[in-house]
Amino acid sequence: MKLRPYQHESVRRVEAEWQSHRSTLLVLPTGCGKTVVFSEIIRRAFPRRALVLAHREELVFQAREKVRTMTGWRVDVEMGEARAEMACMFGGPRVVVSTIQTQSSGGDGGGRMSRFDPRLFGVVVIDEAHHAPASSYRKVLDWYGTNPDLRILGVTATPDRADEEALGQVFESVSFDYEVLDAIQDGWLVPIEQQMVHVEGLDFSSCRTTSGDLNGADLAKVMEYEMNLHRVVAPAIEIAGNRRTLVFCSSVDHAERVCEMFNRHRDGMAAWVCGKTDKEERRKILSDFSTGRVQVVCNCGVLTEGFDNPGVEVVIMARPTKSRALYAQMAGRGTRPADEIAHELNDHESPEARRALIEASCKPSCLIVDFVGNSGRHKLMTSADILGGNVSEHAREMAVAKAGKGKPIRMNEALNEAAEAEEIEKAREVSRRASLTAKAKFTAQTVDPFDVFQVHPVGERGWDKGKRLSDKQAAILRKQGIEPDDMPYGQARQILNELFRRWDAGMCTFGQAKILRKRGLSTDVTRETAAQMIDQIAEKEGWK
Repeated sequence: MKLRPYQHESVRRVEAEWQSHRSTLLVLPTGCGKTVVFSEIIRRAFPRRALVLAHREELVFQAREKVRTMTGWRVDVEMGEARAEMACMFGGPRVVVSTIQTQSSGGDGGGRMSRFDPRLFGVVVIDEAHHAPASSYRKVLDWYGTNPDLRILGVTATPDRADEEALGQVFESVSFDYEVLDAIQDGWLVPIEQQMVHVEGLDFSSCRTTSGDLNGADLAKVMEYEMNLHRVVAPAIEIAGNRRTLVFCSSVDHAERVCEMFNRHRDGMAAWVCGKTDKEERRKILSDFSTGRVQVVCNCGVLTEGFDNPGVEVVIMARPTKSRALYAQMAGRGTRPADEIAHELNDHESPEARRALIEASCKPSCLIVDFVGNSGRHKLMTSADILGGNVSEHAREMAVAKAGKGKPIRMNEALNEAAEAEEIEKAREVSRRASLTAKAKFTAQTVDPFDVFQVHPVGERGWDKGKRLSDKQAAILRKQGIEPDDMPYGQARQILNELFRRWDAGMCTFGQAKILRKRGLSTDVTRETAAQMIDQIAEKEGWK
């Protein structure tokens, strides 16, 4: 399978991190092939055997099939009645896939991990790694970690900001962090359209907060109120039209009642699933959904992970949340491009060509519908929160306000416009206060490296709290005239990774880029081309 550029880069970054760190985290959005990436990492790690850990049965079987397809190797499952045959006469599997529950708990008190000698495995991959701070994962990692040569990789699409510091206690570094907005702008995911529906009488102000999100019982009581059901479902039916629609609900009863109301509108248009739905029945419902026999599926907590249906065009958020991770999981069910063009995207090298292909397809975007009422003290998530990682809170609020005017908007475009408007306002303020001396962000530097490389600095993430570059890493930056102590750890790592990327690609050095950027010229050129351009500049300006 041909890897995409960001997948190649993520594999390279993980392998580089493993040279100096035992564990690292890889962040890729839903639909960007994290299973493909860790399958390739496992393949390249041979002859080291790999163990893949997940927390749900569906994820276990998905991982087994993808790793088997990517490598052609034998992959065994350790879960329930299934057992990995490590001591068979043909050498056993090269990869074992297991649930964390299977590994950490069992009748012997130690879990089935005690079946395995930690020295058998050189790599442990944790799928949906935002769960890794849980004690069950710590227990299993402690067991396999007795192998001093073990390397650990966590992969996730949705690290919640509230959990990032905890993730930093499990993973020593973040090797690659590819945001949803990056994937949309690069033409791998469809743009997100946001529509806010104001619902009179919808009041979340009395809901308590439990574990960082709206209390489940309190939220269900609000959403299951008869009038709120009608006020939510009626506009949802109108907005969805005949498009394939996924509805996230606040409780099992809520999912059943919302489904019933859809079917009152048109008999048989909707079905619902929950954690207790019979597996065969759930499989049939989701199959009918994929083929179009069922237009709408309502669910409570079961389709947030491990569910892939590129045909989903509308996501109805009938389950408001304060959790960025949960919102990203729900929204991510609709951001995959249509099946008809998914493989064609790999044939185009430029983001512009891929975006044009998506725009001309049967699914040019995904519509996310949020229902707005009185949120009181609660800060409820919107698509701006999962797309606006590199813009200010004020810019996100401006974009959300625009989405609240009743019509669907492209949220990435609204965020860009809001950020530009904010920059213009800042420039005006600087002009008005020209007599004052502002303290520059990079006071010890004559040049802003982010401006030189024309990249946006990342926001500080929780897992980077209190971290510093190694002496060797800091020395590399200082050699380039960049003082790492003048910027947060995550931004220093971002510049360091950009330097490595450019070196590997044969692109111009930081010193060359400074000269070119100062004169408004492109820095995306090779070292040889940059040298020729600088010779021309020197001759023209008479400084050589």
